[in-house]
Amino acid sequence: MIRTLVVDDDFRVSHIHCDYVSRVEGYEVVGRAATVAQAMESVHTLNPDLLLLDIFLPDGSGLEVLRQLSGDEGGARPDAIMITADRDITSVRTAMKLGAVGYVVKPFRSSDLAERLTAYRKLQQRMAVLGRAAQTDQTDVDALFSAARPPAVPRIPAKGHSAPTLALLHQTLRTAPDALSAAEAAELTGVSRATAQRYLSYLVREGMVRLELRYGATGRPEHLYRIIH
Repeated sequence: MIRTLVVDDDFRVSHIHCDYVSRVEGYEVVGRAATVAQAMESVHTLNPDLLLLDIFLPDGSGLEVLRQLSGDEGGARPDAIMITADRDITSVRTAMKLGAVGYVVKPFRSSDLAERLTAYRKLQQRMAVLGRAAQTDQTDVDALFSAARPPAVPRIPAKGHSAPTLALLHQTLRTAPDALSAAEAAELTGVSRATAQRYLSYLVREGMVRLELRYGATGRPEHLYRIIH
């Protein structure tokens, strides 16, 4: 489980964020903090793996939490995803320089946060697997960096395509252990085979999915679709 500390001075918002996190597989909320001082104390006493960190706090900035953690030599430093209404590009750049692994602008949907948390969990899983190897190569490095990003499905797809259906098929391929045919994707998602075929072809054209051919005894190849990480 990824132990998560929520840092936000608004009690209601903090409660909502805790609820969002608790719904995501592989996560547990270990505490909440409302100030910079409380956040630092909680990091040292609770040893969280991840902070959901607001920038605007009563006694300072969430960025100051990152600065203090960068200079803290005692114990392992948790990662941080900024959860904030601060849209200033300077804040975004500063957060990146201080090591934040994500930046989510309020207001947002629970699904937006869930995507980022799922991507972060997959990143940790990949790193754990690669940590058992003596060395890595470029393919492994690319996989690590892509795992840190949520799936990039177009918010506004081409005419005649539904964004929720497109996201559903994309996520189905993303979590499948192997390439899927249109019929298999249709069965998993509950859409018709023709609909699955049309959306999968669109994802291929957008460069998000790779088309593979599997030849059988009949000589006519079967079309399979695999996610591009």
